[in-house]
Amino acid sequence: MSGLAEPQRKALIAAAKGAMEHAYAPYSNFKVGAALLFADGGVITGSNVENASYGLSLCAETVASAAAMQAGRRGGLIAVAVAGGAGGVPGTVVTPCGRCRQILSELAQLGETDPDVICIGADEIVDIPLGTLLPRAFGPGTLG
Repeated sequence: MSGLAEPQRKALIAAAKGAMEHAYAPYSNFKVGAALLFADGGVITGSNVENASYGLSLCAETVASAAAMQAGRRGGLIAVAVAGGAGGVPGTVVTPCGRCRQILSELAQLGETDPDVICIGADEIVDIPLGTLLPRAFGPGTLG
């Protein structure tokens, strides 16, 4: 369970599930939604965007992170919710891929936070600190 108050956690989960509805996933039918919660209560969402040239596809977490940066967000990330699947596979939770873990980590490091990542599956929800998903992350401080 994350350190969020239960109403705030439920709202973030609902935001991720809502973002999933806007996914463009005609090739995999694997829709993903992400919601980023900031310390001031602001929430920014994103959904995955596939492309016929598969390598050009964008993950929901990347879309949400880019939208946050575009909105001037530089730190303050306290929680992330990720929901997705192709109809939901029982027992399977969706976690950020390696690329998205790195992108989320950069955003979190700008504010020196270790946000909870709420991973939402068809019948299970797992809370994992980002630092556990990506230990010893490369980031702005690594560059000197």
